[in-house]
Amino acid sequence: QVQLVESGGGVVQAGASLRLSCVASGGTFSGYAVAWFRQAPGKEREFVAALTSSATSSYYANSVDGRFTISRDNANITVYLQMVSLNAEDTAVYYCAADKDRSGTAPSWYDYWGQGAQVTVSS
Repeated sequence: QVQLVESGGGVVQAGASLRLSCVASGGTFSGYAVAWFRQAPGKEREFVAALTSSATSSYYANSVDGRFTISRDNANITVYLQMVSLNAEDTAVYYCAADKDRSGTAPSWYDYWGQGAQVTVSS
């Protein structure tokens, strides 16, 4: 069983970049699909990006495609979400999620979740 710990959130100005990290504590991401979701105040949790268990394919929500990049390190311990050209609509708590083997865009697909990292973008 993998435990997920996010870091890297913060307060930035519109147009800035930020990189979130998700560490697999007590294990590795080997064989796990990993995704990032976010939840803004008063809104439902929404899909942001996902990386398949083989780490050979990734896909993104339309709202972040071309601005965000999900990746995994070679040691399979850390998954990153690189975010550029941030805007106020990106303000949310960002969650890392993982599931053995499969990936998807619905939160219910994922069994393991981190505690979340706050990202605030000021305009």
